Amino acid sequence: MQYLFPSRMFFSVLFSPVLAMLVLATPSSSVVAESLAPLQTLLLWPDGAPGAVGELPQDKPTMTVYPVSRGSANRCGVVVCPGGGYGGHAMAHEGHEIASWFNSFGVTAFVLKYRLGKRYPHPAPIQDLQRAIRYVRAHAKEFNVEENRIGVIGFSAGGHLASTAATHFDAGKPNDQDHVNRKSCRPDFAILCYPVITMKLNYTHRGSRNNLLGPNPDPALVESLSNELQVTPQTPPTFLFHTEQDQAVPVMNSILFYEAMIEHGVKGELHLFQTGRHGVGLAKKIPGTSAWTGLVENWMNANGWTK
Repeated sequence: MQYLFPSRMFFSVLFSPVLAMLVLATPSSSVVAESLAPLQTLLLWPDGAPGAVGELPQDKPTMTVYPVSRGSANRCGVVVCPGGGYGGHAMAHEGHEIASWFNSFGVTAFVLKYRLGKRYPHPAPIQDLQRAIRYVRAHAKEFNVEENRIGVIGFSAGGHLASTAATHFDAGKPNDQDHVNRKSCRPDFAILCYPVITMKLNYTHRGSRNNLLGPNPDPALVESLSNELQVTPQTPPTFLFHTEQDQAVPVMNSILFYEAMIEHGVKGELHLFQTGRHGVGLAKKIPGTSAWTGLVENWMNANGWTK
């Protein structure tokens, strides 16, 4: 693995086998072929991540950048959080394929490899995502995106991580020596795909909860990271989708979050589909459910993020 260090704004070309697969597998390959070369993998914490316990790859969170050519870019960026129960990363269908899809309509994508429990329980994963959002915002010009058009998308446990970013954020530290830390970590919008939302035992995904919080978490921490309870009027506009056939993460997770959005006047959409197991990704071959990507594109355009 070759890393680029965020403290120095220079990039070298990384050629990956997944690049060729994505170009061949994507219908709009002419756009993707142009936008996915070169890939750039950035080490988020060049001096070591906070609380790091070693020097192995799993101790070093990264962000892989999928740029869009300036002629095709709409100056919107999205940080992608693959799922995996906080115990792994579903990088293919919830990471690289999602980045390719965003590229196909002009959005620059940033696929996050965040730290995982049980080696790294809370707060390490959210520290990594908040750092990624700040970093993209701090280097918006280099990435050809606008600071106020940076969103986050998450799947399953990655959806919990994304919903945490949408409900736990700060405006940055204006006088911090690290210019990245001066930026806000609040996403401008969030897209939550069959997300884990609550840590409450009635509807949570037990594996995600155990990996993130441990077997006997403090009730106050459970409350804080049950993100349906943390929605405020400052929560960014949010798009959610879920399937009724999801047997891993109950559909009530998305419903609870959307109910909280209504209560607090947060704009957004909730789409519940009849068909599809957990982890459908782009859901290309699932009638009905495959519409979610077009609905997201329409929603982003209607709100001005991709114009």
